[in-house]
Amino acid sequence: MSKLVIYPAVDGPRWQRIRNAAEPRMSVVNAETFDQALLEIVDADAFFGKITPPLLAAAKQLEWVQTATASLEHYLFPELVEHPCRMTNMRGLFSDVIADHVMGFILCFARNLHVYLQHQREARWEPVGGETERSDFVFGNGVVNSIDRCHRHLSDCSIGVVGVGAIGSEILRRASAFGMRLMGVDVDTHSVPGVLPEVWDLGQLPRLLSESDFVVIAAPHTPLTYKMFCRPQFEQMRRTGILINIGRGAIVDLEDLTNALLEQVIGGAALDVFEIEPLPPEHPLWRLQNVILTPHVAAASPRIAERHLETFLENIRRFLAQEPFLTQVDKKRWF
Repeated sequence: MSKLVIYPAVDGPRWQRIRNAAEPRMSVVNAETFDQALLEIVDADAFFGKITPPLLAAAKQLEWVQTATASLEHYLFPELVEHPCRMTNMRGLFSDVIADHVMGFILCFARNLHVYLQHQREARWEPVGGETERSDFVFGNGVVNSIDRCHRHLSDCSIGVVGVGAIGSEILRRASAFGMRLMGVDVDTHSVPGVLPEVWDLGQLPRLLSESDFVVIAAPHTPLTYKMFCRPQFEQMRRTGILINIGRGAIVDLEDLTNALLEQVIGGAALDVFEIEPLPPEHPLWRLQNVILTPHVAAASPRIAERHLETFLENIRRFLAQEPFLTQVDKKRWF
């Protein structure tokens, strides 16, 4: 019989669902303490939760580790990377939710909604572009004025997504519905069927940066992507370009980005993740009018918990049936 150890312990309803999926072919231990997990993992072939070097060293027949998160940079350690066990994560839970968040950022910048929210608090009637430029009832809208020019027409805009995995693909699907020109770079994905026929390799990143009105980082934190965006990448962007990061904070050098915004090297930024979290209250990004900040909530949704459990249950089924996992990762590449 197979054996699954869970540590830290999950709540009663989840444990019952897990047992129902695993039994009678797999016993399930919901370890309440580290000492219990250390004892039980010795003869376990599956583990769910936070594995540590002592737990891994105690395991004698471990074949599979299921993480509780999609990201792995905080989870992996050298012994685990080299261990022959397979690992699965929780990717794919957030794709639509995070894509919605990205489109919210884009719509704010395109229509100046973040500016008008501030004006509303001040009871201030002032269109971006200036009230004096407004078309009157005599001439109508026959001439493009500065108000028009300050509000972007999304179907005239381009979006470049860095990291076209599940999340990046969903962002491109939503952007396609707005008629935007689509671009993407990725190390593995070559197309998004029905949306983007060709996804470029990373060598085309400078081209993507120079041709995109909105640059969206949807890549994971890996050794390859750490500080992938620094001063040279911002200088390759359009001066009106908007950087959006919903990937990982470590991908963007925070100081370089701040300086690029202060010096108007790029047009603005929308950030949900940061190299330093929480972002210190004294940080200058809080006070920039061309920046939108959200506190690492792009993946927040009442739907995520149910998807989280269903992903784990499906991987249990596949493990017992000796089928390929739904979310297996390459430990050496961190995704």
